[in-house]
Amino acid sequence: MPSLLVATEQANPSAQIDARAGKYLVFQLGREEFGIQVLKVREIMGVQDITAVPQTPAHVKGVINLRGKVIPVVDLRLKFGLPELEYTERTCIIVVQVAAGTSSLLMGIVVDGVAEVLNLAAEDVEDTPDFGEGVEMPFLLGMAKIKGKVKILLDIDQVLTSLELQGLDALAQ
Repeated sequence: MPSLLVATEQANPSAQIDARAGKYLVFQLGREEFGIQVLKVREIMGVQDITAVPQTPAHVKGVINLRGKVIPVVDLRLKFGLPELEYTERTCIIVVQVAAGTSSLLMGIVVDGVAEVLNLAAEDVEDTPDFGEGVEMPFLLGMAKIKGKVKILLDIDQVLTSLELQGLDALAQ
């Protein structure tokens, strides 16, 4: 009786799908380009009147009325320690949905300009380099290498700390 050989598939690490692969909205802050997952983006709009809220950190610009819903707005330049710039016609607000504990919250992030939507394959994304002891950047998903340039991929849920998100959630109420 001939023996039957059953081939078992070995898990090939290079064939595993990288969760970081997918579509990213690329935007500029200064000379750098950043990307956030398109699935987190709800809307892109020009800068509008932002109502300042007293006693909030400098990077929290205030709130806007988005079709009857009050949402907080954060200037990513200031959050990342870049110098404040006057808003131009290219400046825009990206409305994102971020995880805040067990719930989610809409938030506007002010960026210098939106560049493009990229579809990144797993091989386009590298892990964030080690910047040394004491330097932790949980908000970085990785670095994308596209056409000889590096784009910094952000985990928008981690850009703001959970404590900040709780404060922003209260601001939106």
